[in-house]
Amino acid sequence: MAAKQSSLPLWIQSTIAGGLRSAITLPLTVGLGPATHFAKAAGAAFANLPFNKRHVRRAEMNLDVAFPEWSAERRREVAVASYQHLAQLGIELAFTPRLINHDGWSRHCTLGPVTTGFRKMLSGGPCVLVTGHCGNWELVGYTVSMVGFPMQAVYRPLDLKPLDNWVRESREKRGLTLVSKFGAIRALPEGMKRGVPAGLVADQNGGDYGVFVPYFGRLTSTYKSIGILAMQFNATVLCGIARRLEPGEEPPQGHVMSIQNGGMRYSIEMTDVFGPEDWEDQPDRLYYITARYRRSIETMVRRSPKQYLWMHRIWRSRPPHERKDKEFPAALRAKMEGLPWMTQAEIDAVVHRSELDRALIREKADHGFRV
Repeated sequence: MAAKQSSLPLWIQSTIAGGLRSAITLPLTVGLGPATHFAKAAGAAFANLPFNKRHVRRAEMNLDVAFPEWSAERRREVAVASYQHLAQLGIELAFTPRLINHDGWSRHCTLGPVTTGFRKMLSGGPCVLVTGHCGNWELVGYTVSMVGFPMQAVYRPLDLKPLDNWVRESREKRGLTLVSKFGAIRALPEGMKRGVPAGLVADQNGGDYGVFVPYFGRLTSTYKSIGILAMQFNATVLCGIARRLEPGEEPPQGHVMSIQNGGMRYSIEMTDVFGPEDWEDQPDRLYYITARYRRSIETMVRRSPKQYLWMHRIWRSRPPHERKDKEFPAALRAKMEGLPWMTQAEIDAVVHRSELDRALIREKADHGFRV
């Protein structure tokens, strides 16, 4: 698939990009604190605008799937907080090149339980770093490269070429190589052969032909590429999050940060590390790898639900048996039963939820909706 390119003449693209870059500098002139306060207020206001009602409702429905025990009021609160988090990310990304540098990164980021993961990277073996759209996903690769590990991270190129060039250059100055998602299939293996870890945001919807694994008790479609890459290179899979510390929250493991109760404060944490020794005896290795890192992303989200993009269509694609109105496949159930962390009650809950989704698809089809 080729990258989408803007059809505008280059001089117009450059003018627009220059205006956007000027706008990005505005937060830098007022300071991180005031800019963050404004961003959070703007995010909440945007979430409550009438035209955005459908997206907020989707976020609330997704939260109902993930946290059915929550009240409607709490789901609404977290849905709005998700928009505040997104707006705050925009401000923090503007400050990242200035604050996360060789001299100042440790003032704003603390390394939580990451020893095992860093040991794997120090060994020089192939590694795949996985995160989700939770916390500050760009900061994970940025910080890893800052502490001395060259990184290649998959991203979607910006439509405006001058702006895209600026983003790439500013990140590559810190040792983070951005790889276009449209050429990642070729570029990532080349980097892996040179011992450069690959970083991917791995919670996107994988389409109708993805691998359907449990995620918050419901089958979700996940891309096959990460599991295939891990198997191709016998790579260690490291799952981690850059989690924003709330005002007054202490850094984990007794770390001391010079920036306290304000500013940009993150904890870099590993939620799982696994490798070939974990999946080599699995009957379906691809399914095991995919299900395990999806489970790890769920762990990240549960740590900080307000720092997740709940407005995304997380469970948009449905597995073939639901779309074709068939019984839950015995083979799929057997795959879930082979996952050592899943209990029988959890498997039964996934099957039950799948039956509900299947019935909903059938109902929509009966009423003439396209499914």
